Amino acid sequence: MLTDQIADMFNRIRNAAQAKKRTVDIPGSNLKREITRILYENHFISKYAFVDDGKQGTIKVLLKYNEDQKNAIQGLKRVSTPGRKFYKGTKKIPKVLNGMGIAIVTTSKGVMTDYECRKMNVGGEVIGMVW
Repeated sequence: MLTDQIADMFNRIRNAAQAKKRTVDIPGSNLKREITRILYENHFISKYAFVDDGKQGTIKVLLKYNEDQKNAIQGLKRVSTPGRKFYKGTKKIPKVLNGMGIAIVTTSKGVMTDYECRKMNVGGEVIGMVW
């Protein structure tokens, strides 16, 4: 049994990118669906689809590569873990590579990027960073 579902999701994406795979399947949940939506909106993945199998479902992710077969996701880092939560206020939310990457934050208003958190003036738990 896995204790950290988000770390498993990040590892699956990282491993598929290193192996130059086009797609990766991730066991579904509402939080993972929102994280995948953020990755899509910020152009880190090409497409995604939720496949309902009657249980928890699966998220199919199509990874994005450039013409040199270099992945759009250069790095994924899990910040908060089940044993150590990483909460930050609006002014303390980290910038990833001076704005070249994104931090994914869960707030009382939903899952959003660090830029959206500063714009809406909300803080929350920093789930991870993508660049």
